[in-house]
Parts: sequence; structure tokens; C-alpha cells
Amino acid sequence: MRERPIAVSCGEPAGVGPEIIVKARAALGDGLAFFAIGDPRHFAPLGMGIAVIDDPAQVADVSADTLPVLRHDFAHAARPGLPAAENAQGVIDVIARGVYLVRMGAAAALCTAPIHKKALKDGAGFAFPGHTEYLAALAGVPRVVMMLACDALRVVPVTIHIPLAEVPAALTPDLLADTLRLTHAAMIRDFATPAPRIAVAGLNPHAGEGGAMGGEEIALITPVLERLRAEGLEISGPHSADTMFHAGARAGYDVAVAMYHDQALIPIKTLDFSGGVNVTLGLPFIRTSPDHGTAFDIAGQGRADPTSMIAALRMARDMATARAGP
Repeated sequence: MRERPIAVSCGEPAGVGPEIIVKARAALGDGLAFFAIGDPRHFAPLGMGIAVIDDPAQVADVSADTLPVLRHDFAHAARPGLPAAENAQGVIDVIARGVYLVRMGAAAALCTAPIHKKALKDGAGFAFPGHTEYLAALAGVPRVVMMLACDALRVVPVTIHIPLAEVPAALTPDLLADTLRLTHAAMIRDFATPAPRIAVAGLNPHAGEGGAMGGEEIALITPVLERLRAEGLEISGPHSADTMFHAGARAGYDVAVAMYHDQALIPIKTLDFSGGVNVTLGLPFIRTSPDHGTAFDIAGQGRADPTSMIAALRMARDMATARAGP
């Protein structure tokens, strides 16, 4: 039986997405089966042969030095660094097509190249803050969780793209409990960790230091952790965030949960700036993405680093294997 390939949405074609997809194919060859969804014109100038396919099953017949592309025509050819409003709907439709292919079983997982939210909003009235929320809407799920992952660390922020001043009000018991449950379930299902150990950061310096530096740990975080421990989850914390991410501490848990964006992303970007992967937990399908943006400033210059795309593809494959089971 042939391995199901991974679907890769092209992302914003004026950014580095097409380049890192081509470079990932060059690096991985036939060691990892994937195909791009997009306009062949956006890949053709990048120094690799293109094989236009009309069925993901044809990926196995494409030579390792050629990129399989499931054709999805855009309104215009791409201009590096200059997103075209006329192409915005194509970017959105490619994501939806990738989701469809994964959900119908033609692809094992979806890996998404970076999009530019403003370009999509300006060009097509895109009504979502980003990829994650759009994918949740396509899947019909009420809430998903963002994980950032590399070989050294997996970390989940409870709150994401909001001002720091708004974090305490946004951090509710239900939000924290839902995040922890989704993380626990995903570690079992997608990362083959039967009894995941979850370390939870406090919100305040020194995890509040007994209330001297803030009361959220006592009033909100600890009661949630105690309730979930009673349900059987292996959870430690709340920990002081400044001592959670050195090598010795990381050996004591499988995944960390942080209270806000920078508390989660600073450690992973410090540990592995190029190789971090964005994973969406809570979807009925697997989705990974490089942990960087469209990089318009270097698009079309051959300078884009494919490390995160390669890591995202490998993680998608491993997650698909874990989800399929023995």
C-alpha cells in the first residue's frame, strides 16, 4: 500500500512559501512524500522541475528531483515581495482544498506555507485573524490550541495574540482547563505519549511567590490544576517561568503550557530559531506549519531558509504515523 502524501498549501505566492517548498523537496527527495497545491507558475522559476498532477496518488510516480504540484490556477503570476490583491482568494481557496483532501483521506496531513493576513483581508475580505482560526472554522470545531514544537521543547500558550495588559482578564478557568485537556489528548494521539507529563507556568514572576507578586496562581491556576489532577492528568505547577526551560527542567516534562504568547515563544525561538514548527491541536486532521512568516523582504532572492518547512513536514509525517497507530 502506498504511503499517503502530505498536502502543502502554497501560502502567499509573493512570499518565500514557494521557495521553501522547492528547497524542502530538494532536501527530502523521495524520503518524504508530499505535494504542493498551487499555481505551477509560482514554482517554475525556482530551479526545480515541476510535475503537474491531478491526483495526490500520483506523487509516488514523480521523480525525487521534481516537485509534484496539484494545479490550482491563480489570477496572476507572483511578484516576489509584492502580494497581488487578485491572488488573495486563490490563497484562501488552496487552504480549503488542502483541508478537503486531508479530510477525504487523499492526504495524510496538511502543512501550510505562510500567509499574509493583511493581504488576504485587503484582497478578499478574509474574516479570520489567521490560519488557525480559519482551519477551525473549516473543521467545524469550537476551539483549537497552538503548539510550538522542536526537538528540545513543546510549548502551548493559553492566550495568544492579545496585548499583555489583556491577558489576566482573558485567562479564565475554562480556557485554561480546555487548553490543558486538548494538549493532553493531542500528546497521546499525535505524539505517541501514553501518559504525558504537563508542566504549567504561572502568570506572574516567581509564579506569584505565594501571592506577594500576584494572585492568579492561587485564585485561578492552582484550582484548575488540582481539578485536572483529580481527573488523572499528570500536571505539575504552577512553576516560575524563568526556571522552566533550562535543560534539566525540560527533562521532567513532555510539554509545557504557558500563560501568554511571549512566555511560550521566547524559549522555543531561543532554543531552535530556525527549526520550530507551529502545530494546531484539536483539529480532526493534522496541520503543521513553519514557524515564520512570508518574509517579503527576501522573497525571490534565493535566501529563504527551508529548515522550519522541512521540520514541519517531518513532524506532520510523524504525527500521521502516531495517529494511525500500530
